[in-house]
Amino acid sequence: MMDSSPLKLAFCITELYIGGAERALCELAIRLDKTRFSVTVYSLQARPENDTMSCVPRLEAAGISVRFLNMHGRKSFPIGFFRLRKFLKEQQPDCVLSFLFHANLLSRLAAWSLGIKHVFSGIRVAEKKARWHLTFDRWTSRLVEKYVCVSHSVATFSETVGRLPKEKIVVIPNGIDVTPFSLPVEKRNWIIFIGRLTQQKGVDWLVNTAPHWLLKLPDWKLVIVGDGEERDGLLIRIKSGNDYEGSESNQIVLTGWRADAAKLLTMSKILVLPSRWEGMPNVVLQAMAAGIPVVATEVEGISELLGENAADQTCRFGDDKMLTERILTLATDSDLAEQLGNKNRNRAKQFFSMETVVRSYEELFVTQ
Repeated sequence: MMDSSPLKLAFCITELYIGGAERALCELAIRLDKTRFSVTVYSLQARPENDTMSCVPRLEAAGISVRFLNMHGRKSFPIGFFRLRKFLKEQQPDCVLSFLFHANLLSRLAAWSLGIKHVFSGIRVAEKKARWHLTFDRWTSRLVEKYVCVSHSVATFSETVGRLPKEKIVVIPNGIDVTPFSLPVEKRNWIIFIGRLTQQKGVDWLVNTAPHWLLKLPDWKLVIVGDGEERDGLLIRIKSGNDYEGSESNQIVLTGWRADAAKLLTMSKILVLPSRWEGMPNVVLQAMAAGIPVVATEVEGISELLGENAADQTCRFGDDKMLTERILTLATDSDLAEQLGNKNRNRAKQFFSMETVVRSYEELFVTQ
């Protein structure tokens, strides 16, 4: 790969609605040195209909070509394979990088069929639900040059549980630009959750514990930002808050998906992430950049993000008492909350800058 012309890179992802993995791929594509790399992005699904919910406008504004396979479910996998194969044959990329399981599988098969050797699959979560993902990853590992894990804990999971070859695993964490999160804003007494409303994220547990702590914080609100399969069940649970002595139901706000989620985060005083499993959650990095404390479960990537500050900001999943204590302490001790928030921001700037992440990927592409 010692050609003077830019390396041609194919980035493949399942969809381009705004989310953690999608933002990470978008930022990487935009920030790579354009004199050294030329990027085309492929999305398995169709172009998002609403630009405000999409990463596509930002990519296109940066001059990056985006192509869509228009797949609809597993039955369209063969069609998607041949479409991607056709696109890759036209582009003739030097390297293929993919994020998320379905894009990982499809892109490595298409690349293999064309004899593309430099194939990198991004593993962004310790998959503890769809274990068949691990099986297919293992069966097709010979088609992958490197697995790029988003945290050391995900790398360990991929090696020990996923049984992927250790020599093929590298770790490149998420990155953050702290500048957009550093603008002064008026803080509200908000404990905020931002993410998909799915079993993984543990919002059901969070809402179930709310009577233990919200009733002791009458001037505070729990703001839940996001959408997903558990939305209706959460609404039912929230509306039933009057079953308790007192009522916390009017203190819980379910906003749905919001384009201004980052702004709402900066206006909040505490981020809560009650996940059952993770990889390296971008929303925690964003909270760190915003200089606010976190209450997160002890799942993959959290201790690597928070470092020596993790002890005061983590709890075990399912431990109602510990979650309640963490939230009440940070909500009532403003000095501690400010101290932890400042430490979080400094750690984000020191260890998780976008510049460092982009350099790591650039080295990965040129040294194979």
